[in-house]
Amino acid sequence: MITRKKPWNRVDLPVYSISSQSGNEQNMHMMTYCTAISMQPKRMMCGIYAGTKTLALVRASGEFVLQLLHEDQFRLTTLLGKTSGHQVNKIARLQKRGMIGEWQGYAILNDALAVMHLRVINETNAGDHFAYLCDVIAYKNLRDGNALTTRILSEKGLVRL
Repeated sequence: MITRKKPWNRVDLPVYSISSQSGNEQNMHMMTYCTAISMQPKRMMCGIYAGTKTLALVRASGEFVLQLLHEDQFRLTTLLGKTSGHQVNKIARLQKRGMIGEWQGYAILNDALAVMHLRVINETNAGDHFAYLCDVIAYKNLRDGNALTTRILSEKGLVRL
């Protein structure tokens, strides 16, 4: 029997979080629409959901930090992916839990696998997301382990594929 999954849901995607800031405002947001798109120079293409606080902060600053999440970080989906930064101070909640560190002047998740500081080159309206072509201006591996994927989120009942 052939799968009923749509073609774009048949591949397990890595799960990222964006740390964004502008002025005194900060936010974190979950992201799966992201891929490396150039080897030289190293560039990433990232999709940011329309209407989010993250989108406003990225537009204002032109930079953000992309965090590759560890498979154990699936519990962050509710706060980072299903909660609006317009209503909830996600950074403050994560700080209270002792989950926040700092890198390149950005709040980052202590237990992420890796972080990349990205600078926006171009924004394109892509429907319900905006696509951002970005240069990688710095990166750091934080720990070993396996990446959180959309398959794991599906198995935990956090997303439908």
